[in-house]
Amino acid sequence: METIPEDAWRETGVRVIPGDQLDDNTPQTPGMNRAAAINFARVGAQKIWAGTVRIDADAKTGAHHHGALESVIYVLKGRARMRWGEALEFVAEAGPGDFIYVPPYVPHQEINASTDEPLECVLVRSDSEAVVVNLDIEPVEKPQNVPWIDPIHRHEG
Repeated sequence: METIPEDAWRETGVRVIPGDQLDDNTPQTPGMNRAAAINFARVGAQKIWAGTVRIDADAKTGAHHHGALESVIYVLKGRARMRWGEALEFVAEAGPGDFIYVPPYVPHQEINASTDEPLECVLVRSDSEAVVVNLDIEPVEKPQNVPWIDPIHRHEG
């Protein structure tokens, strides 16, 4: 029977990545700054990528998607306006404490809805690789607002 050294988990167990030591050498989209905290290169993650996103006041990103990856965005500070669709024809907003889910291959754009404060978010993706496909989309002038309706706890009445 193989014995495991007493300190085996020291280098391969839990890792704490200080917030001021994130890596911005990750694929970017014009208008935002992504920084990686958790990925294969930094901690050996196999199935997840996590980091931060910052968008300056009154700024927006270019349209893009993340291939086959699912993304979750958690809004820490500011007001996020998300547009999505083939012509970015749909829109919804999220504020601090809200989660945003972006399915695979969905063209989308993040917009900072605030004119005077940055938008700061935590981002998690379903693979350790940072896939970003920037798109050239001519957005519709007036997108359709899409409110969230919980399909599990839908209120009838």
